[in-house]
Amino acid sequence: MLGADVSNLSGDAAAAAAQGLSIVVPIYNESAGLERLHLRLIELSASLRRRYNLAVEVVYVDDGSVDNSLAIMRGLPPEGLDIQAVSLSRNFGKEAALMAGLDHARRGATLFMDGDGQHAPELVEKLVQHWIVDGYDVVYTAKAHRANEPFARRVAVQGFYALINWGARQKIPEDAGDFRLLSPRATQALRQLPERNRFFKGLASWIGFRQIRVDYEPEPRAHGRTSFSLPHLIGLSIEGLTSFSVAPLRMASLLGLLLACAAFLFGLSILWETVISGKSVPGYPSLVVGLMTIGGVQLLMIGVVGEYIGKILSELKARPVYFIAEHSVKPATSEPAAPKVDSVGTAAE
Repeated sequence: MLGADVSNLSGDAAAAAAQGLSIVVPIYNESAGLERLHLRLIELSASLRRRYNLAVEVVYVDDGSVDNSLAIMRGLPPEGLDIQAVSLSRNFGKEAALMAGLDHARRGATLFMDGDGQHAPELVEKLVQHWIVDGYDVVYTAKAHRANEPFARRVAVQGFYALINWGARQKIPEDAGDFRLLSPRATQALRQLPERNRFFKGLASWIGFRQIRVDYEPEPRAHGRTSFSLPHLIGLSIEGLTSFSVAPLRMASLLGLLLACAAFLFGLSILWETVISGKSVPGYPSLVVGLMTIGGVQLLMIGVVGEYIGKILSELKARPVYFIAEHSVKPATSEPAAPKVDSVGTAAE
């Protein structure tokens, strides 16, 4: 029913469509492909308006780009859709950029997509159909497969999801990305969450409501190279684990228990050799190995606890997640209009 006509929509579907859709696009050094992406979003907006009478706005969030992404954002034409260009005062990271877009979204439903062109705007129509026609509140996308990725990366990804979902009541779907649509009530629920250390993949699953998975194949990156290097991905994984899960603390406790059991059994073996067999107690080498093992495990546990203490300190400081350097709004029109720039410098919250 991808080509559903407005007149065929039920009352609830028509009411949902009447609230409109905000598309949040975080931008970081994407000047080479930004204009092409915007043209595709204009075509998408025209199609959604024709099929569902759905008003669309795009919220571009420049996360401290060092190229001319912001200048291109200012000049994008608002043909058939509203445009907001939000510029952060520096690079705060993708999670902060997503939150800035969520805070500035003015329509009912919200859709998050990357600005590198790998999230096809054409797939958005399918996500919108699941929301308006089928009544789902969270429509998330996930990679159909990882056959083209290195074996080590596949194992690492599986290990990450296994760890973050270990003992969790609400599981995070494996391979799910930030490319997802939230209905108006799901959007409002996400806004109510107070924490500053956010992991949107986890929070979007945690809020509940009716959710559906849509498998897709990411498009090849049309230009440049991704900014998500291996150290960045590792840092993001640690951030997600410590922000959304207590699994690392459980792992530390389990490791301590295993080490205590091993030490107890080793002590019994020494007692057996000394009392029953009459052998001498192992000397310096075994002592050094034991101390190094215990010390290493203790340092690991201290590091895990330190990560959580750092998160607690960040929440207690209650610093704003981001600052706005510039915010321009262009209402939908068939002709390009000059943006109204409102330079602020105030906190996002």
